[in-house]
Amino acid sequence: MRVARPADGVLAMTSKSSSAGARWRAFGHGFSLVELMVTVAVLSLLMVLAVPSFTEWIQNSRIRTAAESVQNGVQFARAEAVRRNARVEFALVGTGGGWVVRFAGGGATIQARSGSEGAGGVVLSTVPEDATSVAFDGLGRSDNTLTAINVDVPTSALPAAQSRDLRITIGTGGVRMCDPNVSDSKDPRKC
Repeated sequence: MRVARPADGVLAMTSKSSSAGARWRAFGHGFSLVELMVTVAVLSLLMVLAVPSFTEWIQNSRIRTAAESVQNGVQFARAEAVRRNARVEFALVGTGGGWVVRFAGGGATIQARSGSEGAGGVVLSTVPEDATSVAFDGLGRSDNTLTAINVDVPTSALPAAQSRDLRITIGTGGVRMCDPNVSDSKDPRKC
């Protein structure tokens, strides 16, 4: 192999024999079929291991989204009652996370949210069980008909041990989101 001289007008490598083509192919370009199949096998294994964790994360994200939506709705109803100096009611619509804020006594709707907005598949339960609404007066005080809203997904979607249930508590001190499964009394997430 010889290097072209600048006097030739070209700076390139030239070869005297045809073995240069064999050397070029020896370095190769792209992937072989074996390398490609090994890569596909490794990626498949990673996907099989990641899908259960990803499913759990999605379901727990839905619980969190629904809980935050309900908490924001209750806080919005309280703020509107103070702002308008009128009785404003927060009411759950169905068990799937939908809610409406309206003037108390079935008055005009101020704001509403569908349960399917980012939190499909969740189940809401209330404390007491038959309560579905809470009203706030012009000072922001609740009438205490609804004291807590539990947010969960059905066990058919996620086993109870993997579910991160949340609870929205409504009291005279405000609206708070907490975790009913936390038992440590010093943990701020405890209900």
